[in-house]
Amino acid sequence: MSDDSSSQDRPLTRREARAAAATPAQDTPQADAADAVTPVRGVPVVGAPPERPAQAQTAAAPEHTEPPAQPVQPGIPPAPAAPLQPTPEPVPPADGPAPAPRAPQSTPPAVEPAQPPVEKSPFDTADHSAIREQWRAARDELGSHVSNARDQFDQANERIKERTGRDLIVAILIGVAFGAVLLVSLLFVKWLFVPIALAAGLLGTYELSRALKGGGRRIDIVPQLIAAALLIPTGYLESSWLSWVMLFVSVTFVCVWRMVAQMVVADGRTYGDVLADVLVSGLVQVYVPLLTAFALMLLRQDHGEWWVLSFIVVAVVADTAAYASGLSFGKHPMAPRISPKKTWEGFAGAVVGSLLAGALLGVFLLGIPLWGGLILGAAILASATLGDLGESMLKRDLGIKDMSSWLPGHGGLLDRLDSILPSTVPAYALYVLLQPWMVS
Repeated sequence: MSDDSSSQDRPLTRREARAAAATPAQDTPQADAADAVTPVRGVPVVGAPPERPAQAQTAAAPEHTEPPAQPVQPGIPPAPAAPLQPTPEPVPPADGPAPAPRAPQSTPPAVEPAQPPVEKSPFDTADHSAIREQWRAARDELGSHVSNARDQFDQANERIKERTGRDLIVAILIGVAFGAVLLVSLLFVKWLFVPIALAAGLLGTYELSRALKGGGRRIDIVPQLIAAALLIPTGYLESSWLSWVMLFVSVTFVCVWRMVAQMVVADGRTYGDVLADVLVSGLVQVYVPLLTAFALMLLRQDHGEWWVLSFIVVAVVADTAAYASGLSFGKHPMAPRISPKKTWEGFAGAVVGSLLAGALLGVFLLGIPLWGGLILGAAILASATLGDLGESMLKRDLGIKDMSSWLPGHGGLLDRLDSILPSTVPAYALYVLLQPWMVS
């Protein structure tokens, strides 16, 4: 290091200028010591490692850079420099090399913690209102569809009612109810069909007696019911001849009662009218109680419940197929003077339905050959058609439309049994004839 006189003749270096600016008193020994050992940023030090490249120094430079030191002219005091802001670096030992300048550590900006997303409640006011509006619109649309379908069904039902005189909905509901009772009695407890048959026979006898009495015939209703109550249950007894004996007793009972009642009244009724009253009284016992007893005779046989169920199903299928086919395609009347609403198209539908039902029931339920099932269907079709036409002729002769009005949509019970009661006789006969071909 040179002395003081030589230092005044040469200009100050950058290091000396910074040291002079930072030291308030240049001639104090503490300032010289500090100047000797304190490194100045940007001034090379003897023995220090080579400086980093300019790009590295630029990247590592702090945000606030120091202005370059101005040369100090002789006799002019140097301008005071701004105090240094960066953190002072450690002081190296006096005899050791100066450490490399260290880039100030930059503090990363404070990052606010991410707020969790706010989940919308399913019962938000806006969403709830939208869902409620959608539900209300869907409900109104469904209600309009149901209302339109109901109107269309009512219009169709009115057209059917005008053409056939029957309420289709009520008729279907009553038919389903009777079918359920019939199935329960035949499939689960066989003898339960006996009181059902007895009740149906008594009600049919009462309806027929009242209808005949309303048409001008002298019919005694109470004796008719007594005779029917004695005749019908005999069909379920072991001895079949007892039913024929009871039939003779019943017919004799009602006929004698009618003659005695006419003699007591003595109202001057003609002989022909009295004879007609007596014959009609006996016919009531043959038509309703005896045919009901035949159904119980068939029920009493082995697997008789399946035969009863089969012939009833075939008769119902024939009636339903005739009704549907005649309603859809009926144009040619079958017997206009007896029943104007029966057509040949309806009869064709009854033929197809009864043969198909007879074949299926005969093979899968009764265990008889296919030809036996076809014979069963054809026989039940013939008896059901004759019974329907026979009752229609009787009602036309009496001047009535239905036997009664107890069953809405059907008329009376006898209006539903007009095709079933006559079918009991061919069903019982076919059971006897086809028994050898039955598969047990």
